[in-house]
Amino acid sequence: MKSTKEENITLIHKLSEAKAPSGFEDESIAVGRAFAQAFADVEEDRLRNLYVTRRENKGDRPVFMLDAHGDEVGMMIHSIKPNGTLRFVTLGRFTPGTLPGAKVWVRNRNGEYIPGIVAAKPPHFMSAEERNRLMDVTDLVIDIGARSAEEAKEIFGIQIGEPVVSAVDFSYDDKRDILIGKGFDCRIGCAAMLETMKRLTEEDVPMDVVGVMSSQEEVGDGGVKVAVDRIRPNVAICFEGCPADDTFTEIYAIQTALKKGPMIRFMDVSMIANSRYMRDTIALAEKHGIPLQTSVRTGGGNNGAVINLAGEGIPVIVIGIPVRYIHSHYGIASYQDFEAAVELAVNVVKEMTPEKAASF
Repeated sequence: MKSTKEENITLIHKLSEAKAPSGFEDESIAVGRAFAQAFADVEEDRLRNLYVTRRENKGDRPVFMLDAHGDEVGMMIHSIKPNGTLRFVTLGRFTPGTLPGAKVWVRNRNGEYIPGIVAAKPPHFMSAEERNRLMDVTDLVIDIGARSAEEAKEIFGIQIGEPVVSAVDFSYDDKRDILIGKGFDCRIGCAAMLETMKRLTEEDVPMDVVGVMSSQEEVGDGGVKVAVDRIRPNVAICFEGCPADDTFTEIYAIQTALKKGPMIRFMDVSMIANSRYMRDTIALAEKHGIPLQTSVRTGGGNNGAVINLAGEGIPVIVIGIPVRYIHSHYGIASYQDFEAAVELAVNVVKEMTPEKAASF
């Protein structure tokens, strides 16, 4: 059972525009639930993890886990200043310098999202020291147009602890195959996980398969810790929207370029991937003619680090779809990389046996 390209673009669109920073994943998992419930059993836990289980599972076989985190980098209201502007903290790590001047959505106590601007002191009022240093989050506020704290509370309905997300509209240029939107880390990975689960419907696979849209990855991989304990997988794939490096890296060192297929990583700062599993996946991609990039990362991290160290050690690879400028308000990705990632994952699952997983 395979979605059309138009159906997958619609799924990526809905996931991208879902307002769901870490700890507030309700909108993104609602999109995932609506997509998956036609072909799988779907269940949600109290940490906002969404479990997508094949109806064809037998229940007495080793388990293959497919993970993608449903949260995105965002913000939370910390306090309301006397002048009506809002102090905030970040949920996850934004790229330095990308916050000032951005339009955002702020949720109020009634559940309504109202527009605001991340504001900094204009240069006209800055001291020489302020002009010459990189701004910190503590130098910024969100301005919703209120004139006082009382007005922010009473007229705009603002209260502390509410989420804030980037105000970005999704777009797809079909002629040039360019996706632009927010939250591609990891909503494009969520779309890949969901479509992989759909394509595995009624396939004769040697293991039971469970997909997860996990929560709170951007603030410490919290959701997957609960999910992996619940599922107890024998082998896993983590899908990611991973940082593309083709616009600022020397040509010889580019490992995650747009339109050259998904990337699997030998290591990042959070984990060293199972080398046998990595080599098996590379050989499988070559066998099926699937474009694939490999990398050695000196930064970053992902849910795979948690799965890798769970139980007695679970073999896991990270299939990353290249996204330019993740952890900022806008990302740029390609549908052909999404499609290659799904094709790779489907074949990895179909050719994974309990014996092979145990050999890793």
